[in-house]
Amino acid sequence: MPELIKTLKLRIKDKHQSALSSMARQVNTVWNFCNETSSRAVRERNKFLSGYDLQKLTDGFSKCDGIAIGSATTQQVCEEYATRRRQCKRARLNWRVSNPKSSKRSLGWIPFKSRTVRYKAGQVHFFGQKISLWDSYGLANYNLRAGSFSEDSRGRWYLNVQVKIPELVGPAMPGPTAAIGLDLGLKTCATVSDGQKIEGRFYRALESKLGIAQRAGKKRQTKAIHAKIANRRKDMLHKFSTALVRNNAAIFVGDVSSAKLIKTKMAKSTLDAGWSSLKTMLEYKCHQAGIVFEEVREAYTTQTCSCCGSITHSSPRGRAGLGIREWTCSDCGSVHDRDVNAARNILALGHRRLAGGSHASA
Repeated sequence: MPELIKTLKLRIKDKHQSALSSMARQVNTVWNFCNETSSRAVRERNKFLSGYDLQKLTDGFSKCDGIAIGSATTQQVCEEYATRRRQCKRARLNWRVSNPKSSKRSLGWIPFKSRTVRYKAGQVHFFGQKISLWDSYGLANYNLRAGSFSEDSRGRWYLNVQVKIPELVGPAMPGPTAAIGLDLGLKTCATVSDGQKIEGRFYRALESKLGIAQRAGKKRQTKAIHAKIANRRKDMLHKFSTALVRNNAAIFVGDVSSAKLIKTKMAKSTLDAGWSSLKTMLEYKCHQAGIVFEEVREAYTTQTCSCCGSITHSSPRGRAGLGIREWTCSDCGSVHDRDVNAARNILALGHRRLAGGSHASA
């Protein structure tokens, strides 16, 4: 049976903060050494060191007194540094700052390979440390692969680990046969072709409280509000995407690009809606459930009448038409909700793509 790779995130108990923070400082030391050595090699010899070169230079670091991270983690840091430097196309990356009083302090990060972690009796064994966590996934049922320990802005630590999960080739039993189209927006995060909607204003709901906390200099409260916003968004999108996958056999989403809109005046609303997260959730959940997930070209779906297929002078157009939430087609007289109409057109484009093959243009 085909398998998928999924990353699980589990909360680590706070009693391990000190030990993990100590290891994170050692990871920062390796990273900064790679940064300095690599930039010097470029400056003096015009040579970019590879991850393998950096691993040879850091060999033996794990044997030094007081070092808790093993050679596998040191090697992983070197590989990650070389990868990020290559992606950014820079001779030197930002330093990782360990000073807890610095405004530029880097959040803790400890990568590991699959052979260095083992789960037993509710604890993760990692280089002599027995790390307790809240196991909400049942890790005993999985073979742990590579991952990392990471810290959030409030000092809480998490285990991020990759696992293999079976992928269904087809429905195990007769299931739903419905198909839906999904229109992504700003005021309404997502609208389904059957009329369902979810609001995407998670940040806006707490914006005033966040502003008060920021002006008062209450850093802990500010971080807590940011975390609440992110958790609300994630919870809503997970529940929404799970319900869609459970009740449908095909899901089609418009190919709206958040990367372009965040460069405009609509950046705050775009980031608040969480389109990318929703698409990612729908994609991996659909693959795991064995149902169809496709992105289709959504150009003109708002302007096109979903009943007669014509674009009339009464349809909303451009920035001036963003405030039009309902409109009437001047050709057939149909009254449309702006977002539901777009979602129905996306559904029709999805059906057309399936009829013409997965690579047919929509």
